Amino acid sequence: MQPMDELGLDTQAVRAGIERSQFNEHSEALYLTSSFVFGSAAQAAARFSGEEDGNVYARFTNPTVTAMQQRLAALEGAEACVATASGMAAIMSMVMALMSAGDHVVASRGLFGATQQLFNNILSRFGIETTFVPATDLDAYRAAITPKTKLIFVESPSNPLTELVDIAAVAAIAHDAGVLLAVDNCFCSPALQQPLKLGADLVIHSATKYLDGQGRVLGGAVCGSKKLVDEVFKFLRTAGPCISPFNAWVILKGLETLRIRMDAQSSAALQLASWLEAQPQVARVYYPGLPSHPQHELALRQQGSGGAIVSFEVRGGREEAWRVVDSTQIVSITANLGDTKTTLTHPASTTHGRISPEAREASGIRESLLRVAVGLESIEDIKADLARGLARI
Repeated sequence: MQPMDELGLDTQAVRAGIERSQFNEHSEALYLTSSFVFGSAAQAAARFSGEEDGNVYARFTNPTVTAMQQRLAALEGAEACVATASGMAAIMSMVMALMSAGDHVVASRGLFGATQQLFNNILSRFGIETTFVPATDLDAYRAAITPKTKLIFVESPSNPLTELVDIAAVAAIAHDAGVLLAVDNCFCSPALQQPLKLGADLVIHSATKYLDGQGRVLGGAVCGSKKLVDEVFKFLRTAGPCISPFNAWVILKGLETLRIRMDAQSSAALQLASWLEAQPQVARVYYPGLPSHPQHELALRQQGSGGAIVSFEVRGGREEAWRVVDSTQIVSITANLGDTKTTLTHPASTTHGRISPEAREASGIRESLLRVAVGLESIEDIKADLARGLARI
């Protein structure tokens, strides 16, 4: 049979990770079991010790989860993947597996609010310190690295301002210093961007978003070399932030339509971003697919398209932004993204509401900012829905 890594991404999205049971099912099976039976005491011992491959206990081995991991690894061009209970669990598992008290992280400043909370308020209590730098400033990454630095962590594009990190350039900086680079690839997914091919060591996913694609389940993943992912797996096996087989199965099926969803949603997002730029009530639009984006050229080199997230600032502040939100009749007022249904959120009071006002300002999260995650509805209907609120400003 032709090796999976020689096949195209669309074929991998449908075929990678399939291992049929004795029933020879066509659709991937869902294995809902907490444990697995051994043929003998010797086999049980061999499985537990790792001398023999096979399933042991669903906290860390399950055929459905394995299929999802293999499929996502194929899409990212990774040697291995370990799935977790959520995107935040993926970040936590990676850091806890690969770092120790006294180690140091350099992170891009515009990280998702919960990620900032994890680094600043939780990991810092265990002696892991983080320095935040402007996402686009290569000299700042170099200057922030110390002898204790073990990891550079970035989002590209960032949430919600769609700032891009030059992944290849930051990877070179990291590797020159003997430091790992991890990239949160949530906004693009492997359909639009493969950070490992640009030099990253690890890729992080909130599989809750585009990998599922329909707002159904939570999940996360860490992809990379077998050596690094094995360390994350060891942490997950003991600490337990694992994905459920059902959630893995839903995400596994979501991956089958990843490319066509991302293409359609990205195309609609570009139309919406162009329309928003022409509205007099809009002060600024953030979208990598627009020529007005400061890193548009980088987006053309690094991504397959501009993606499906459009953020924009209205003229005014929180009152005017909330007026737009409250006037909608079609889009969903929710902080999730990556759904087939378009969602709208006010980041300063939701996703980034727990970080300090100073940190929000440093990250560019203003009260006038709104984030739209474009779904699969008629784009004309989405424009009309937002126009209702814009007309009230």
